[in-house]
Amino acid sequence: MTELALEIKDLVKTYSSGVKALDGISLEVKKGDFFALLGPNGAGKSTTIGILSSLVNKTSGSIRILGVDIDKEQEKAKSFLGIVPQEFNFSIFEPVEQIVMNQAGYYGIPRKIAQERAAHYLELLTLTDKSKTPAGKLSGGMKRRLMIARALVHEPEILILDEPTAGVDIEIRRSMWDFLENLNKSGKTIILTTHYLEEAETLCRNLAIIDKGKIIENTSIKKILESLTKETFIIDFQEEQPKRPMSSRFSFLWQDDKSLEVQISKSESINELFQEFSKLKLTVSSLRNKSNRLEELFLNLVKRK
Repeated sequence: MTELALEIKDLVKTYSSGVKALDGISLEVKKGDFFALLGPNGAGKSTTIGILSSLVNKTSGSIRILGVDIDKEQEKAKSFLGIVPQEFNFSIFEPVEQIVMNQAGYYGIPRKIAQERAAHYLELLTLTDKSKTPAGKLSGGMKRRLMIARALVHEPEILILDEPTAGVDIEIRRSMWDFLENLNKSGKTIILTTHYLEEAETLCRNLAIIDKGKIIENTSIKKILESLTKETFIIDFQEEQPKRPMSSRFSFLWQDDKSLEVQISKSESINELFQEFSKLKLTVSSLRNKSNRLEELFLNLVKRK
């Protein structure tokens, strides 16, 4: 049995206009992984997902899903996938539960089992009280969760999400992160594209960066973060900022009277920073990495290539 959930080799997509959306990309995703596919707009992310879901025809190359060649056994390969596209593509007039059950019907799932699964996933995604509500009356965040419930109802082994938290508020985004983390811990392979680099850093173990139809980086989140030469921390204090200035050796910016943003190179010791706080009689109440550490690395990689 293959240990790979997804294997893409030399994938090319050239549109009739002559635009080459994918220029021979190759990548592998292991079973059970939480994998991010990152890239700027127009890089080829959605084209790749379109080909995986058979909505876009590839020009050349090969794709195997759990060892099944999509050219030879397309229906079987597709059955392994649950796809959550960027755009809402359900009827706004149908009730939430019916949308999920209809999806189950496409996969030949008996009605009773479809009802049970729909109830299960709607409960997991906190949509039970909206099960009889027409989808058009849902908020944006609820519609996103409905898309995920629909993608999971046939219990695919691989879940692919294209910008899953686009346009939702912070609270909903965090709850969706928790749900996806738990889903991955249960053994589900998850692949996502996202513009929120904090999302990739928080959720994913491995990533590929695509730009102009080519893979320019394919590594683990851990390894790519280890290449950082500097780290930025947000530090909160019990006291308000002192009138006396901080040491000029550190790059810092006061965010407000009690919160400081400090940049420290890997050659410097964080202990020296705390010694500085002690001299200024500042008591640290919390310290955390600044979000989006991937952002600078991502932009640098795209520029360099």
